[in-house]
Amino acid sequence: MATYLMFGRYSQDSVEKISAKRTDEANELIKKNGGSVKGGYALLGENDLVLMVDFPDVSAAVKSSVELSKHLGISFSSSPALSIEEFDRLI
Repeated sequence: MATYLMFGRYSQDSVEKISAKRTDEANELIKKNGGSVKGGYALLGENDLVLMVDFPDVSAAVKSSVELSKHLGISFSSSPALSIEEFDRLI
C-alpha cells in the first residue's frame, strides 16, 4: 500500500451539503476502491481539506479521486507521500 495526500477544495454547492453522513459515504467509496483513510483534516487557506489515504496502486487513487469529485462536488488533487524514514532510505 502507498500513502497519498488528497487535497480537496469545496465548491459553493458542496459547502452547503457538508455532513457526517457525507463523510461516511466518502470513506466507503475509498474503501470500495481498495483504500483506507488514515486521517482527515479541515484546512484554512488554498485547500479546504486533506485526506491521508492508503491505496494499493495509483489506479485506485485516481479512480477514487474522480469518483469523490463526482459524488461530492469537491475537486481533489492527490499526491503520493513517503514517510521521512522511507525518504531517508531512498536518498
